Amino acid sequence: MKVVVIGGTGLIGSTVVARLAEHGHDPVAAAPNTGVNTITGEGLNEVLAGADVVVDVSNSPSFADDDVLAFFRTATTNLIDAAKDAGVGHYVALSVVGAERTPDSGYMRAKVAQEKLIRDSGLPYSLVHATQFFEFAAGIADSATVDGVVTLPDGGVQPVAAAEVSAAVARTSVGAPLNGVVEIGGPEVFGMDGWIRTVLAAREDDRKVLTDPSARYFGTQLTEKTLLPAEGSLLGQITLSDWLAK
Repeated sequence: MKVVVIGGTGLIGSTVVARLAEHGHDPVAAAPNTGVNTITGEGLNEVLAGADVVVDVSNSPSFADDDVLAFFRTATTNLIDAAKDAGVGHYVALSVVGAERTPDSGYMRAKVAQEKLIRDSGLPYSLVHATQFFEFAAGIADSATVDGVVTLPDGGVQPVAAAEVSAAVARTSVGAPLNGVVEIGGPEVFGMDGWIRTVLAAREDDRKVLTDPSARYFGTQLTEKTLLPAEGSLLGQITLSDWLAK
């Protein structure tokens, strides 16, 4: 299959491309640095010519509420139009577990808007919902740091290795369209505060992690299960301790 991976040079996309190539498919990494821009439409028609599948794992360069919403609406609309013109038979996008349960987060609202455009497009599609990546721990800590103290809620998280998310996206892309959602999370459940505290300690980062149940996670308040995948979802095998050891 020819699989065009939008965001194919990033953390997830580059691994998706590599996995697809290993299994004999014809992946194409598409990103602004390869001449493909989903905001302007540059290169979209050319790269999608003859494609069986398009996979969107791209992300907004700005997480400001208005910017991220504009990015996903514009990019997804352009990509859907180009995919229809090219006769693409499967549209795959990566989203976030719990996005629909966190309307106070501008980023999550933007992902929900992206998903709605895909669902309503008429194209056969699959949505892969992933939990927070282990690789995001440092950024989460930094975003919650004030005067050297990290303040986080104790809501549940089930973080997963980016490599296992990439594997799930790659498998989904070469399967039959789900016209629905598949969720993937890690093998262990933590409190958000406990997860970040463990990572900082392992990295000998001496910032104190303060637990505050009312603290916001990127603008939204968490409950015990807001960010947890549904029962029966795909689970990765790499534990936090495994990931930290590497």
